[in-house]
Amino acid sequence: MCNTHRRKFLGRFGIGGLLLTPLAAALSGCKKDGWPEGMVEIKWDRDTCVRCSMVISDRRFAGEIRGGTNNTVFKFDDIGCLVFWLKEKADKYPWLADAATRIWVADFSSKSRDEMNWLDPKRAQYITKTSPMGYNFAAVSIPMPGSLDFTDMRQHTLAKGK
Repeated sequence: MCNTHRRKFLGRFGIGGLLLTPLAAALSGCKKDGWPEGMVEIKWDRDTCVRCSMVISDRRFAGEIRGGTNNTVFKFDDIGCLVFWLKEKADKYPWLADAATRIWVADFSSKSRDEMNWLDPKRAQYITKTSPMGYNFAAVSIPMPGSLDFTDMRQHTLAKGK
């Protein structure tokens, strides 16, 4: 196609063509292979928990934190590890209290590794289930009989110790 024809072809799109480019870029960044926007993929059976160094294998209890000026990522194999790490690192990483910091926990009800649902831990409910590090809480999206909110789950976990 010669330059004249190319200019005419591109001119047909006008301003609308220019507006579609950012829109397409924004929409393509919404999810990457089922992971929430901003979340870094957990490589099952290869990535390790930042607190206990166990390999993250059981997807039902996984968690992730991302934040700070460098969007630093921390991955966890157990919700209890995430709870303790948040307490232990609050002074070292003041950005943990920033509203821009993102935290996710796996929805215990997710069907498979390929169909994971991720929850905001402060909005999730927690049920008792045997977990990799023995903190024994799993996140679910809706209240269930005997489930706890984040504050109560956190208190139980910290009181248990480890």
